Amino acid sequence: MALTVSARDDNRKLLVLAVDDELPGLDQLRHCLESNDAVGRVIPAVDASEALRLLGSADEDINRRKAAGLPPVDAVFADINMPGLSGMEMSRVFASLNPAPVLVFVTGYASEAVDAFDLGAVDYVLKPARQERIDKAIGRVLDKLDTQTGRVGAEPVSAEEPAKSDEEVIPVELGGTTKLIPRSSVRWVEAQGDYARLYTTEGSHLVRIPLAQLEERWGSAGFVRIHRSYLVALPLITELRMAQGGYQVVLGDDEKVLPVSRRHTRALKDKLVGSSRAG
Repeated sequence: MALTVSARDDNRKLLVLAVDDELPGLDQLRHCLESNDAVGRVIPAVDASEALRLLGSADEDINRRKAAGLPPVDAVFADINMPGLSGMEMSRVFASLNPAPVLVFVTGYASEAVDAFDLGAVDYVLKPARQERIDKAIGRVLDKLDTQTGRVGAEPVSAEEPAKSDEEVIPVELGGTTKLIPRSSVRWVEAQGDYARLYTTEGSHLVRIPLAQLEERWGSAGFVRIHRSYLVALPLITELRMAQGGYQVVLGDDEKVLPVSRRHTRALKDKLVGSSRAG
C-alpha cells in the first residue's frame, strides 16, 4: 500500500536520491520509490561518485533546497557494495552535512548493517527491493523528517506497523535470513567478547556489537550499565536488592535476576531514584 502525503502539495513531496551501480537494481528501486505517493521526484545515480557530483550540480530542485537551508535531497536510498567509493563512505559524507538527508540502505548483504545504523540510517532494506518494504522505509523517512523539521508528514504504513523514527533496529542472522530486532523488545544485553547477546521476550540473539558501543548508543533510550557484562532496560527493573556478594536487580514479571557490580551501584541507584521521581 502506497503512502499518501497528508494535506501537502506536490512541492512538499520527497526529493530522493537513489544510488546503485547495478542498473536492474537501480531501476527496481526507482520504480518502487516513484510508485509511492509521498515521493515527488527520484534522482538516480549509478555510483557514489556520481551521487556526490549530482548534489553539487546545477540541478534546480537541489539548488532551491540549498537556498532555503534544507538538505540537498530529503533522503538517500543507497546500495553499500559499489566499486570505487562505497555506499558507506558516500553516506559518511551525507551524514556530515548540516542539515543532512535521511539515509536508507538497500543492499543484498546484511553484514554491514551495524555500521549503517551507526551512521544514523533509519532503515536497512535487503534486496530484491519490494514495494511493501520500500513503502515502510519511506514511512520511517517521513517520520524522521517530521521529528527534525515538521516539513513532511504521512500516514503510517499500516495501523499495525506504525513507523517510528526513534526506534533503532538491530539486524540478526537466523538460519540464513536477516531479522530486524527492535530495540524496544530488548530486556537486557550480555557481553560476550566482541559480541553482545540481546535478550528479548522471545529469546536471545548474538550480534557483532561490543557492549560498550550499545551502552553509548542506547543510554538516551533508557538502557543502563549495571555490570561489566550487563546492560539492562531501566524501566524493567522492579527491584534492587542486597544479596550475598553484592547487589542484584530483578527484571520484569519473570523476575530475572542479574548481578550489579560495586562500581555501577551508585550510578544505578541514582538513576532509579531519578526515574521514580520522574514517574
